Amino acid sequence: MNPVVGVAAFAAVSLATAVIGFYGLRVSRTTGDFYVASRTVKPWWNASAIGGEYLSAASFLGVAGLILLSGTDALWYPVGYTAGYLMLLLFVAAPLRRSGAYTIPDFTEARLDSRAVRRVTSLVVVLVGWLYIVPQLHGAALAIRITTGLPAWVGPVAVVGVVCITVAAGGMRSITFVQAFQYWLKLTALAVPFVFLLFVLGDSNPAAAESPSSSTANPTALAPAGPYQIISLLVALLFGTLGLPHVLVRFYTNPDGQSARRTTLIVLGLLSVFYLFPTAYGMLGRLFAPDLALSGQSDALVLLLPGRMVGGLAGDLLTALVVAGAFAAFLSTTSGLVVSLAGVISQDVFGGSVRGFRLAALISAVVPLGIASMTESLALAGSVGLVFAFTASTICPVLLLGIWWRGLTDAGAIAGMSTGGVLCGSAMVAGSVLGAAQTPSWLAQPAAWTVPAAFAVTILVSRATQARVPRTLTRIMTRLHTPERPLATER
Repeated sequence: MNPVVGVAAFAAVSLATAVIGFYGLRVSRTTGDFYVASRTVKPWWNASAIGGEYLSAASFLGVAGLILLSGTDALWYPVGYTAGYLMLLLFVAAPLRRSGAYTIPDFTEARLDSRAVRRVTSLVVVLVGWLYIVPQLHGAALAIRITTGLPAWVGPVAVVGVVCITVAAGGMRSITFVQAFQYWLKLTALAVPFVFLLFVLGDSNPAAAESPSSSTANPTALAPAGPYQIISLLVALLFGTLGLPHVLVRFYTNPDGQSARRTTLIVLGLLSVFYLFPTAYGMLGRLFAPDLALSGQSDALVLLLPGRMVGGLAGDLLTALVVAGAFAAFLSTTSGLVVSLAGVISQDVFGGSVRGFRLAALISAVVPLGIASMTESLALAGSVGLVFAFTASTICPVLLLGIWWRGLTDAGAIAGMSTGGVLCGSAMVAGSVLGAAQTPSWLAQPAAWTVPAAFAVTILVSRATQARVPRTLTRIMTRLHTPERPLATER
């Protein structure tokens, strides 16, 4: 690919993001605008914004790369990513919106009437956010190196710079506009090149047929997944979605619980359409670019395939569109995470002011940049899958039990989050030390045992500390489960 085209694509996305972000600054006037867009975001806008921030580097690049490596086994990733929203629809979306909280720590403090629970939840949320941002920055480093020839560090630094500017400028209100735009850009960036690839496939003498890679034996770079690995992955993705801070904070921006449910239904449709394309790219990659699996560049498949199969100026332009979509993925997910983390840090450390929000946004972005600069990229979808496992083992049990079980106590919540965090975190560290080839499946995919352990400890400790059930229980549970009046959705 022509490096100039790649640089132009990245610059165009960054400029569009900044312009939309500064437009959001014009309508962001209050603290509520910065934290939850004053709870006035309509379902279609919010669903597009959720799609923008949820479809990260793992979705845009990593799913196709995993399909290239392991074929149909990797299809569980898009299935799990999408089905997690069905869990959100059934168990979380409306009650969480009715809670009236700004952040997840706000919810746990209100539900359990405990500052200690709030502090532990805040720590976990920040840790989850930083762990999730790091793969986005690794993806940016990969994309900038592959498509422009610039040093890899340029990608993460540029992403953090653009995100800090847009988040600090307008907060949640601004980022809503940015992320909604970026969802449709990502969908277009995959769909349009795919149509051209279909035309190439319909040609009697496609350009790819002359490529040496097309005659290479299709590799199976990863061993087939066993039942344990599949079950554990699905547990991580289904339950992990329920605890992602940047996703949950979106439901606070809906006007009411009914619109939160409608938003989730729309998101299910948007995700289902999107994931058709990474899946198709992965299948095409197994036919026309199997050498990428052998060379360790599987995550670059989506970036390289249009140029290989189409070639010439048309190939460069299609690749530029894909590059633009990839950077939109890095920017949108990172900005969503930074907004959610800034909300938590600013309220707990800086008093909840707009100035504190902006300072917290800078901290939220710079720390993972330092971590990314000191670590090497793993398979993008796999590394994000581990973050889902960690979230499923920490935030999810407290959230689900807090909404649906009256017996939850602050001691049980702290014990459950601590147990899940230590167990899953230890498995992640052990896996990084041993390496992918030497890590047993129960460590590589720990959710199947860490999530049940976290739930069990939360319930057992809560049972043993029933005297600590808050006196405000009936009031908060009534608020969570009483539907709003129909007139509230008509305003």
